[in-house]
Amino acid sequence: MIRIIFPLLFSVAALLSGPAAASTPVEIADDAPDTYTVVRGDTLWDISGRFLKQPWRWPEVWRMNRDQIRNPHLIYPGQVIFLDRSGPWLSIGRRIGGDQRLSPQVHEEALGGAIPSIPLDVIEAFLVAPLVVDEAALANSATIIGNDGTRVFAGNGDTVFAKNVAADKDSWQVYRKAQPLVDPVTRETIGYQAVHLGSARVTEHGTPATLRVVTALEEIGAGDLMLPSEVPLVFSYVPRAPETAIDARIIAIHRGVEVTGRHHVVILNAGSDQGLDNGHVLALWRNRGSIVHERETFELPPQRYGIAFVFRTFNRVSYALVMDTDGPVTVGDGARQP
Repeated sequence: MIRIIFPLLFSVAALLSGPAAASTPVEIADDAPDTYTVVRGDTLWDISGRFLKQPWRWPEVWRMNRDQIRNPHLIYPGQVIFLDRSGPWLSIGRRIGGDQRLSPQVHEEALGGAIPSIPLDVIEAFLVAPLVVDEAALANSATIIGNDGTRVFAGNGDTVFAKNVAADKDSWQVYRKAQPLVDPVTRETIGYQAVHLGSARVTEHGTPATLRVVTALEEIGAGDLMLPSEVPLVFSYVPRAPETAIDARIIAIHRGVEVTGRHHVVILNAGSDQGLDNGHVLALWRNRGSIVHERETFELPPQRYGIAFVFRTFNRVSYALVMDTDGPVTVGDGARQP
């Protein structure tokens, strides 16, 4: 079983009053069906994409009853989604078989139960691990100084010793600083990628502190760094456009590749300081370079080619999941309002 804490994503008044004001009307997909039966493995994004040309605008068109208002994400395999083309509106029909139990904000369900907004299995590893650290985080990190065994590196269940461990923190994430993240425009280092090594728990505070390695994704040794474990992140997975103008670039792709595609994670050179938040949707733009004609250089206009969903923000950096693309996603591509 997995315990999932869902925030109240909309106010009741907003849901009952109809779609939010938008600059352009919501468009129905050319081949939209009248109904669709939810199956295991669906996401709200995928379901909405069957009906809408812009699936990220699904919050504007869902019609929900009183129970569903408590949590619009409690949609299950077997339920039927109906399209009312006059709105357009999407509504949820009666679930086929089984027993659906709801509570206002907490729901316990086996993995694969309720339908998420985006594929959680793709981003799960990114939700609590230290992914990006800045100079302040580096300065405030604890440091592993060694272990009590004969081996150079520690693994699951081993004891390690660390300095600068806060006396009021028992759970820690272990990481190793990796390559710097450089803003392609200013050439400034805006953070460092962190290699998540595992987790450890204090068994005895002191100088140094004694910890037991709870999980080791890679070998852990002297010089590796630690940050206090964060409270598991609770996201408002409601897609929406940013409230402020965003002109960001893809500065890196997870796992260090230069080109990626749908349902892969990219890193942007904009974060909460620039107005980005979890759930923001950005359009991806391809830089098409330039053409030289008769000794004159012409910069070609960028081409919009995809959509990305921001799911974790730091001060000046964000992680986003590529949701739709009609071509390769490359480092240096732009990300703006959809």
